[in-house]
Amino acid sequence: MAAKWEKTGANVGVLEVEVDSERFAQALDEAFKRVVKRVVVPGFRKGKVPRKLFEKRFGVESLYEDAVNILLPQAYQEAVMETGIEPVDQPAVDVVQVESGKPFIFKATVTVKPEVHLGEYKGIEVQDKVFEVTDEDVEREIQNILRSHAQIETVEDGAVEKGDVVTIDFEGTVDGEPFEGGEAEGFRLEIGSGSLVAGFEDQLIGMKPGEERDIEVTFPEEYHVKSLRGKVARFHVKLHEIRRPVLRELNDEFVQEVSEFQTVDEYVADLRKKLEERAKLDHERYIENEVVRKVAEGATIEIPPVMVEREIDHQIGHFAQQLQMQQIPLEAYLEFTGLTMEELRDQYRELAEQNVRTSLVLEAIADAEKVEVTEEDVQQEIARMVEQTGLEAGRVRQLLSFRDPELASLRADLKTRKTVRLLVEQAKIVPPTDN
Repeated sequence: MAAKWEKTGANVGVLEVEVDSERFAQALDEAFKRVVKRVVVPGFRKGKVPRKLFEKRFGVESLYEDAVNILLPQAYQEAVMETGIEPVDQPAVDVVQVESGKPFIFKATVTVKPEVHLGEYKGIEVQDKVFEVTDEDVEREIQNILRSHAQIETVEDGAVEKGDVVTIDFEGTVDGEPFEGGEAEGFRLEIGSGSLVAGFEDQLIGMKPGEERDIEVTFPEEYHVKSLRGKVARFHVKLHEIRRPVLRELNDEFVQEVSEFQTVDEYVADLRKKLEERAKLDHERYIENEVVRKVAEGATIEIPPVMVEREIDHQIGHFAQQLQMQQIPLEAYLEFTGLTMEELRDQYRELAEQNVRTSLVLEAIADAEKVEVTEEDVQQEIARMVEQTGLEAGRVRQLLSFRDPELASLRADLKTRKTVRLLVEQAKIVPPTDN
């Protein structure tokens, strides 16, 4: 077999493949074995028609399509390996010659992984950022914990306050007409959560159970439903119930109930330590993200649209899984928001382009710097997975060994992480500017 690759564009080329006549003859033999099982000829049992009689009656040309279907995928993969190209999409195939006794020739127009022209990636300068834990941060975390353990009481005689959970009915109109998603009954809403359009929740403060009120809000210009962007909406709201969290007191008794500590001081000290550990991780992620962002921006790449579309598919698939965890089908989400699938895809386009660019750049740097994943790296990652999942190391190894895609994905992830660490080690971190 002979294969020749010729680029015709930035990321497109033609792969011309010639398969020798002997191998095409073998494909015809295999095609005949398959086709003859379906052929009925008087005087012969199914599958027993002689080859010569078959070709005389139906012509050898009747076997060409099956022979091509048998031979072409194999020949294409071999040609890809021989030429060293990296396709990123299914090829468009044009059969040039298919004839018994002659070589089988086809051309495949192929979109390949783009060439990455790296900019400067060593010694990238990144301005540092302070991630400190303040007394206010600790107090905020304490309040969150107290709220999570709060007792909820129904307010019989009182008005809505920030932090309350209310049950309401509402009917909304825009330009005097109802709109999709603008009406609900028995809707539960935490005041101050920002769940609804800005201004809606604030205007409920002061209402009492049984009270009705008309409120007015303006949808933001970037609102996800295009038809409502910048529109003024009027809502008639009826308040049914107010439920208010009553916070527990932070004392030794509470601490002993929710933790392994005995005193408030011990509990708060541990809480601060955990927040500081989280801040340290946030700082590391910030430096990594800034370095990678600048390195990716400095590279020149002409990204094939198909790679962006596939990344969008991945992002939407992940989003659909998140919705499903809330028992919301993607179709229901689209109907509720008024979005089309194309509009949803457009929302992910910029992120998808960034992800593809970053992935290609990091892969190119890994190749340039000869970054390798060792068996020790894999074993250390397995140990980390054991610690996180609680599974035995042998079980984790067994799962990975039986799932080649997962193992390949693990190695690719480790390679990316090693590459990012290399970039960070070589980066210049300058002190933050005073604000």
